[in-house]
Amino acid sequence: MKYIELSYVDLGLAAALIIVNGVISIALGLRLERSLLLASVRTIVQLLLVGLVLESVFAVREWYIVLALLLVMTIIAGVAAVGRMDRRYRGVYVDSIIAVWSSSWIVAAYALLVIMRDVQPWYHPQYAIPLAGMILGNSLNGISLGLNRLSEQLATRRDQVEAMLTLGATRWEAARGIIRQAIHTGMIPIINSMMVVGIVSLPGMMTGQLLSGVSPLQAVRYQIVIMFLIAAATALGTVGAVLLSYRRLFNEDHQFRGDQITGSPDA
Repeated sequence: MKYIELSYVDLGLAAALIIVNGVISIALGLRLERSLLLASVRTIVQLLLVGLVLESVFAVREWYIVLALLLVMTIIAGVAAVGRMDRRYRGVYVDSIIAVWSSSWIVAAYALLVIMRDVQPWYHPQYAIPLAGMILGNSLNGISLGLNRLSEQLATRRDQVEAMLTLGATRWEAARGIIRQAIHTGMIPIINSMMVVGIVSLPGMMTGQLLSGVSPLQAVRYQIVIMFLIAAATALGTVGAVLLSYRRLFNEDHQFRGDQITGSPDA
């Protein structure tokens, strides 16, 4: 079966479906019409701009351009992870970006240099950019959830943490339970996704390959690789972000810097 190209008319027909959301919002008084319109416009503009940028990058195929684009994507992912937090602290953006960068780039490098070692050159944009993009987009969810859980628990249980420190506990002993909860929270979404993938849902990459005419078994192999890459990056990123935050909020004298945490769940 040949690949079917979509025209701008087809895109318009698909975009018309957002009217369903608008009707529901108006009928139930949700007042989401403006947000829906803005989100729709941003979706179209952002994806079209990305398409134009990727066409240029794919044509040039220079390693420094690929790495520059990946760096921009990484910084945006790190900032986006913090944007979903209810409580923040000084330096959280740095911790988030470092966690996203280190975990995603390590896993992406493993994928390109070890698993997909036949890709030449290793920075081939057709492989490097989509792989890194999927890893970044999914791992930032775990990092965001982990950081949010950590800051929330440290803020609400501040008296308990400080009491333990006063009684002689080390910073690790005082924060260990909260750290475990934060990492657990960050890893749950990817575990849930792995539990139902292929049964309840067909992931985007696999669906795209099937629509483009790739063999179902070959599409499945790619999707399996992607799921494990995302799982590894999520685990590494969540652990990294939580531990970086822990080191920033507890000094070497085993003192808790709880006053640095600002914001509230209702903010």
